[in-house]
Amino acid sequence: MKTSMAFGFAWLWLHFFISWPVQAQFAVHIDLEAAPFDYEQTQDDNRVTRLLKDIKSGNVQLVSTPDHGYLESLLAALQIPISSQGLVFSKTSLQVQHITRWNPRAIYFNDDTYVGWVRGSDLMEISTVDPKLGAAFYAVEMTPWKAQIKRANFDCLGCHATSMTQGIPGHTVRSVFPAVDGTVDARRESFVTTDTSPFRERWGGWYVTGTHGSMRHMGNTFLQGGIFDTSAKSNLQSLSTEFDVSEYLSPHSDIVALMVLEHQTQLHNAFTKADFSVRQLLFDRQNQPPSVDEQRKWELDIKNIAQEVVEQLLFCTEFPLSSNITGTSSFSRDFQNLGPHDRQHRSLRDFDLETRLFKFPCSYLIYSQAFQSLQPPLRAEILNQLFAVLSEESPEPAVAHSKFGHLTTQMRRDILAILTDTLPDLPNDWQSGK
Repeated sequence: MKTSMAFGFAWLWLHFFISWPVQAQFAVHIDLEAAPFDYEQTQDDNRVTRLLKDIKSGNVQLVSTPDHGYLESLLAALQIPISSQGLVFSKTSLQVQHITRWNPRAIYFNDDTYVGWVRGSDLMEISTVDPKLGAAFYAVEMTPWKAQIKRANFDCLGCHATSMTQGIPGHTVRSVFPAVDGTVDARRESFVTTDTSPFRERWGGWYVTGTHGSMRHMGNTFLQGGIFDTSAKSNLQSLSTEFDVSEYLSPHSDIVALMVLEHQTQLHNAFTKADFSVRQLLFDRQNQPPSVDEQRKWELDIKNIAQEVVEQLLFCTEFPLSSNITGTSSFSRDFQNLGPHDRQHRSLRDFDLETRLFKFPCSYLIYSQAFQSLQPPLRAEILNQLFAVLSEESPEPAVAHSKFGHLTTQMRRDILAILTDTLPDLPNDWQSGK
C-alpha cells in the first residue's frame, strides 16, 4: 500500500471526519467526536486500563531499572514477550530527537497491545486495541519513583487516524527511505506494509534479523549518495555491527515477528473499520423503523462490510513467499505456544514460512476481544460467510479466479475443524458441518 504523505507529527485538536466506500454501495461518514463514537469522551476499557486498575489497587507494582526504566516491568505486566522486539531507526515517531541508526526505537507487542521505548528518553508509548475506540493511546512518563500512565487522545490521531490506518484510529507499519541519520526522504514514496505487500516494499527504516533467501526487503539499509542498496545487508543474523545491541532487552529484530506485526495491525484496523461502519448505520436508523426496501439494503450493507473482513481473515491477497523464512529469536516458538490448539494439537498460530505466513490461512485474531466485541449482526454475518467458504468443497487445483481459490479442500477442512474445536459460541451448523 503506497502513501505519498510526507513525514510529520500533528499535535491536533480538531474534528476528524472520515468517509469510506463499502463495495461501492454507499459511503459511511464518521465524525470521531460525535455520537455514536465520541472518541475523547468515551471511557476506555482494554488491557491497559485493566493494568491501571491493578496498579491502583496494589495488585501490580511497576519496578524501574537503571538501564531500561520501567520497560521490563511494564512488558511483564502487559504480557508482552521480549522476543517480539522490532527495532526502528527511521524518525517516524514523536520522539525524533532520540532516534538514530545507533539508537533505534524498540517496539514490543502481543495480540492487542504495543509498547514503544527509546533509550535515553523518559517517555514510553503504549497503544492498544479497544472495543469502542479502535486504537487507544497512552503516554508513560517515567521518573525513578513512579511511572505515570496517561491516556492520549487527538495528539496521536494526527497520524493514527489517516489513510495509513484505513481511516480509523488504528496502527500501522510504515516502510520509508531513510537517510544515514534516520531522517525520512519525503520526496520518495513510502509504504504501509501488510501481509499483501511485496517483500521489496517492506521494512524501510527498520532493522531486520533472519534469513529470507533470494527475496529482498528494504530493511537494514539507508540512502547513500541517492542509492538505496537492498542487497548489501540481506539475511542478517546479527545487528552487532550496526549498534550496541547490549543496550536492548534483545539483540534481535526478528523477521517473523515483523511479519506478524504487519498482519495483525491491518486486520485489527479492518475490524475497527467494519465495526465503526455498522455502529454508524445502527445509529442512523435507530429512530426510524426501516421499510422493506431499507431492510433489504441494510442486510446487503452488512454482507458487504463483512465480506471485506472475511477476505482479510482468510489471507485472500497474501503475498506468496518464494524463499523460506527463518527468524533469529524465540518469537516463533513463543507465539505458536500460545494456541489455542484443537484435539489434533493444530493451531491457527502454526507457521508455514515457506510459501505463506501461516500453515492454516485463517487469522488467530478471530479469538481476539476485538473480534468478539464486533456488533452482533456484523459478527454473525462474518461467521456465516466464513462457514460458507470453509464448508464448500474446493476443486483441485483451486479455481484461479476465485477470491478463495488459494484454499484447497484440505485447508478448508482443517481450518473448519480447528475453529469448531477452539472458537466458543459458534452457530450450531458449524458442528454439523465439521
